[in-house]
Amino acid sequence: MTDQPDQPDQTQTQTQTQTGQQRTAIVTGAARGIGAAVARRLAADGFAVAVLDLDEAACGTVVSEIEAAGGRALALGVDVSDEAAVQAAVERVASELGAPTVLVNNAGIIRDNMLFKMTVADWDAVMGVHLRGSFLMTRAAQKYMTEATWGRIVNLSSTSALGNRGQANYSAAKAGLQGFTKTLAIELGRFGVTANAIAPGFIATDMTRATAERMGITFEQFLEGAAKEIPVGRVGQPEDIAATVAFLVREDAGFVSGQVIYVAGGPKA
Repeated sequence: MTDQPDQPDQTQTQTQTQTGQQRTAIVTGAARGIGAAVARRLAADGFAVAVLDLDEAACGTVVSEIEAAGGRALALGVDVSDEAAVQAAVERVASELGAPTVLVNNAGIIRDNMLFKMTVADWDAVMGVHLRGSFLMTRAAQKYMTEATWGRIVNLSSTSALGNRGQANYSAAKAGLQGFTKTLAIELGRFGVTANAIAPGFIATDMTRATAERMGITFEQFLEGAAKEIPVGRVGQPEDIAATVAFLVREDAGFVSGQVIYVAGGPKA
């Protein structure tokens, strides 16, 4: 029986370029919640990670956690709806961490209200962060992906894209991200770049905690009620979304593109 040759480390292979350089990922809205979980997971998988959020100081905890675990990370404060700020941030990432070839558009806000009460400012703010922000970040980062002939784009949609009472702005933005994702897959596929969307269901985050407060119930009551409506019998955690991102950005996920994956504990859409 002959000896088998050593197999390459799979994580190392998927997070390095052909020249052995570490691949760089950008995660927006990464100071807390889903974005923070994604940033930590990608760092654990071997990526250098740019942690972006509106407040740079708020990113410090996530960056410190990544560095304490032996990873490389960079905190940047940026308003993703600001064209000049986005371009400057992406250029800084390229300069300090390396050319970004993974982009996770996670930054988001809510301005919930019934349609007849919703202001133009509420509508514009949500569209600005979710849609304009994802467009600006992707446009700035795709340059590095096409030059490398390898890239992974993951956009965070939501089950609210299917419609949700009191969220005309948020639902429209999240549905728009799905169309945006499919178009990116068509346009960028020939450059070795994939684009996919993740549509989370109920995830326990600060955002859902704030919703419970507006409803006048405890967070625990909110979680318990939500879990009863989910086939797997529990609510989602940020790490559930991070695990899905980790799959989509893998080297061997290169034939998965233009898809919307509902991570909701049961069938949607």
